[in-house]
Amino acid sequence: MEDKVEGESRRWLKFPARFRKNVRPQERKTGQRSDEVQSEDGNRKLPEDELEEIGRKLSVQEEELLSLAQPSEEDVDRLWQDLEVLKLRILTVVQESLTSDDLGGRLTDALAAMRLQEQLDRRWAGGGGGGGPPWRPLKCLGSHNALLADVVESRLEEAARDGDSDGAGGLSSPVKRRVCGMGKRVKADLLRCVRVLQPRYEPHLDLLNVYAGLCHRSFSARLSSMIRDGLEADDCAYLLFWVNTFYPQEILEHEELRGKLKTGCLGALLQQDQRRQLEELFMNNKEERISEWLLKALQREEERWTGANMPEVMDDFFFCPLAIDVIQVIDGSLADLSAVLGDDGTKSHKIATHLERFLLRYKKTVEKLSQRKDERAAAWMKAHVACEEQLRDYITTQLASHGHRCEAILDTLRDFAFSTFTRPIHGELKVHYKQLWTAGWLDGSLSVMDSLLDSLFQLFRLHLSGLKASCRHSLAATFQRQLLSEYLRRMSNGRLKSDEERAGAAERMAEDADKIDDFFYAAAGCGERFRPMLRHLADALRPHHPGSFRQEMVAFARKFPNFSEPALSALLAIKSDVSAADVGAIRRAVEEELTSTNQRPALL
Repeated sequence: MEDKVEGESRRWLKFPARFRKNVRPQERKTGQRSDEVQSEDGNRKLPEDELEEIGRKLSVQEEELLSLAQPSEEDVDRLWQDLEVLKLRILTVVQESLTSDDLGGRLTDALAAMRLQEQLDRRWAGGGGGGGPPWRPLKCLGSHNALLADVVESRLEEAARDGDSDGAGGLSSPVKRRVCGMGKRVKADLLRCVRVLQPRYEPHLDLLNVYAGLCHRSFSARLSSMIRDGLEADDCAYLLFWVNTFYPQEILEHEELRGKLKTGCLGALLQQDQRRQLEELFMNNKEERISEWLLKALQREEERWTGANMPEVMDDFFFCPLAIDVIQVIDGSLADLSAVLGDDGTKSHKIATHLERFLLRYKKTVEKLSQRKDERAAAWMKAHVACEEQLRDYITTQLASHGHRCEAILDTLRDFAFSTFTRPIHGELKVHYKQLWTAGWLDGSLSVMDSLLDSLFQLFRLHLSGLKASCRHSLAATFQRQLLSEYLRRMSNGRLKSDEERAGAAERMAEDADKIDDFFYAAAGCGERFRPMLRHLADALRPHHPGSFRQEMVAFARKFPNFSEPALSALLAIKSDVSAADVGAIRRAVEEELTSTNQRPALL
């Protein structure tokens, strides 16, 4: 293709007429000078000397001619025509330089000749009111820039027409191939310009930025024309990708062009209303696809649940691919927004909104699944506890600024799923719970906590096998807090009538604190330690002055805000040495502490 363009460019007669309009053909009435030749078609032709040398000779002839009082019309016409032919030869070399690698010194020579003619133009432009010869200004530079504009137009037209041959043949639509072909042509030409042509031009001519501006305007005009003709959603996305990502990043910020292109002077590739139109079309289409993809992913998963198969097992835990499917959809959509829109995060909230709607449907489906009480349903529930964790990890890292509502839904979903496992375990432990804060527990004749934790160990093995390790640890930590809440509730039902009983209860609580922490840390892998909390409560059971007891509970609320209210209620229920007036003062002090530190108790 380049050979064809190069061959055509060598024929200067293909130039637009405006580059030849000042040539004044006339019949020769006298013989030729020895340094002149004439082409077969009768047009004047300069000798095959270097163009700079020819320009110097013509400038000498110009000086001689203008020194005559009455130069002949024939001499004027001959010089004028020779200068026009010189300009055409200069432009021919320039045109060839844009497509040919075999430049030699011809471009440097042509540019030197053009520089000389520009100097002569400026001489006459500032020569006063006497005017200049009819061939001045010759406007070589203006014709040079006009030629560049024509070359850019023709090369982009060729690239748009022959996009398949420029590495775009694999694209799915004619519009994509045209955009890709033109974009790659702009990149190739700018790189050729900076590598080959710019070093031969004088710095003040700033060839690179002149050529870049012409490419930018032509590319912009052609893209605008495509938009006016109407685009399919897929073509719209591809065009936006070029406008927002590939063109500014891969072309204008190419390592060989960075710092040399005056990108701030180029302006936007598309007008604001055109860009907004395309972005709206793209976002509407993208949102429809996201909803469709997420719905299909959930439907596929529901078909698995309702079938006869068990969930997949991976690394000894039940697993379902729903989270992977959802993450691929969301992650791909966010990547599209970044690439196609150059998104800074302002539009990703729409993606989060669709994810939020999906999670609400997902939550209802899991709740429906929980109504089944068979073994397969329990296995699928374990698979979806792992799914919830995987979605949470992704949302907290990738949608941190827009994923809060999604996280709240996942919190509810996790709590609901955990409850399907913890509820039957609590039911099995009721017989042990009833023995807490009884006389046998109080005097140590019953090993209530030992029996409770032994049973809990067996129940964990029974109910939590097949659960992902990290989910099992989270569930165990949740159960630990629930166990402590139940412990405090049972404490509030206790009746301690003497200091001896309160001392015995404090001793049992300290022992139970050690056992509970050791069990959940060793057997369940929980890192949360509640030993200090129970020991603090054990100390609070002992007789105190009302003022010091209030300080104890304020300190407790500061350390353990989630347990402050149930612990306070339990303590006040079994402490007979606190008056009703002191109870009100203590509750107010704890409430003030929680309010001042903005630590409201969470649901346990």
